[in-house]
Amino acid sequence: MTSGSGGDATPPTGAGMTLTVVGCSGSFPGPESAASCYLVEAPYDGGAFRLLLDLGSGALGPLQRITSLESIDAVALSHLHADHCLDLCGFYVVRKYHPDGAWPRLPVYGPAGAAERMCRAYDIAPNPGMQEEFTFHTYPNGEFAIGPFTVTVCQVSHPVAAYALRITDGHRTLVYSGDTGPCTSLNELAKDCDLLLAEASFLEGPDNPPHLHLTGKQTALIAEAAGAGRLVLTHIPPWHSRDAVLAEAGPHFGGDVSLAAPGTTYEV
Repeated sequence: MTSGSGGDATPPTGAGMTLTVVGCSGSFPGPESAASCYLVEAPYDGGAFRLLLDLGSGALGPLQRITSLESIDAVALSHLHADHCLDLCGFYVVRKYHPDGAWPRLPVYGPAGAAERMCRAYDIAPNPGMQEEFTFHTYPNGEFAIGPFTVTVCQVSHPVAAYALRITDGHRTLVYSGDTGPCTSLNELAKDCDLLLAEASFLEGPDNPPHLHLTGKQTALIAEAAGAGRLVLTHIPPWHSRDAVLAEAGPHFGGDVSLAAPGTTYEV
């Protein structure tokens, strides 16, 4: 793990997949972090391919400290709650109205209805909506390719259609839980991954609603059962102590467990 270097630096030749935390606050931006957004990079076609996992509330700002907006090659949305997708509206403005001219269409992968959801958020008619700035793809069944990555998705337990993503460059594997309650689909998707980036929105207690989020302990048990190499806890709401979440997770996972922090880069 290394701290984020910022700028537009291409990963060194031969470097593998990296994960950089852009925003990791749960449910809404906090005083120290934007909402969910993660940058996954890998060498590709003589340069670097940059995939965003989610683009939640407030994330477009700090993303520009890490890389230029023009360098982003694709976006994958875990689900369509505001803290995971809303800053796609700002990205639409950049791509449509940039003073140097409109940018090429960018692939955006996500649940069915993503294009319509973003039109409602920005209060524009669905035709053409944002489809001159983005090419929206609904997640297919099975594996599919995004640049150098092979991606597998599974639906997880949340009040709206929500997906966890398994991403590999052929050498290393990252699994991102998105938002979910306990479910067997995430357990299976995470099997033998090198790094599990998983939400831990709840503290242990009897009143946590079902089918919504995970606790640190539950996330750690998933990582342990899956044989994950490392666990990074994310999506912790500002009203919870991050240290308390980490303390609940630590005894239940035998590997390295840490808290996601904005600007931190992990070599997957």
